[in-house]
Amino acid sequence: MLSQWVAAQCRVVVDNDFAGDPDGILALAHHLLSPSNRVVAITSSFLNPQFVVPPAASGATARDGARLASDLLAELGLADPPPVVTGAEGPFAVGSRSPAADAIVAAAHEDSELPLFVVCGGPLTNVAAALELDPGIVDRLTLIWIGGSLDPAAFEYNRDTDPAAAGAVFATAGLTIHQFPLETYRRCAYGVAELEADLPATGRLGAWLFDRFSSPPEWVRLGGVWPIGDSPPVLITALTTDSSTRSTENEGVTVYTDVDMRLLVGDMLAKLRLHERGRAG
Repeated sequence: MLSQWVAAQCRVVVDNDFAGDPDGILALAHHLLSPSNRVVAITSSFLNPQFVVPPAASGATARDGARLASDLLAELGLADPPPVVTGAEGPFAVGSRSPAADAIVAAAHEDSELPLFVVCGGPLTNVAAALELDPGIVDRLTLIWIGGSLDPAAFEYNRDTDPAAAGAVFATAGLTIHQFPLETYRRCAYGVAELEADLPATGRLGAWLFDRFSSPPEWVRLGGVWPIGDSPPVLITALTTDSSTRSTENEGVTVYTDVDMRLLVGDMLAKLRLHERGRAG
């Protein structure tokens, strides 16, 4: 197999509000199936309570998200799965701390030649807490964030769920950030019919992932398209951004304005099929 020659190029902490839209768990599966990035930890973040209708039964959406990430690891059957760590259940405040923040700090201090990317597909709560806990990690990691907007007046869920965290992170001097803002991640559209045709056809893991889409949270109102907006960071950590479009807005911040969806979706589906082939072999 050609893929056996692929070596890890980086380490990754995947941080997301996995209890929300299922594109987060789909993106996590893609990271975990990509040998060119090594996932060293999975951390969960909370959902904005204003948009959880009805409210989550447990009231602990970061914990619910960690449970779902653990379910995915069990479905994958990895020999050496990364730890799943629960994040804060509310917005960032000075002095706040969580096991997820501790995990990010620990990953940053890991003795490795591979660079560390912290991929965040939700609010920046755990990242802000980690940077406050140990400011020295600022030059030991690169943040990839799905969030923010080019239009400062636009509502953007990930930023506006925890604006204090976003403000603290972007005010951190020396931090390298790759950002996929609202206007970019909305372009990552996947037709509902495509999802239904593509994911289950890849095998058991794909069918399991499709079940997350076919029984979405009750607050989701479904149209003909389901954005997979949490997936673009895989282009940076495991594939390439050469065929995507980006610009440097400010020192240390690279903003992506378009992504190569053909590469992103094609690679994801192929890895799901190869995983099924490996399970059957």
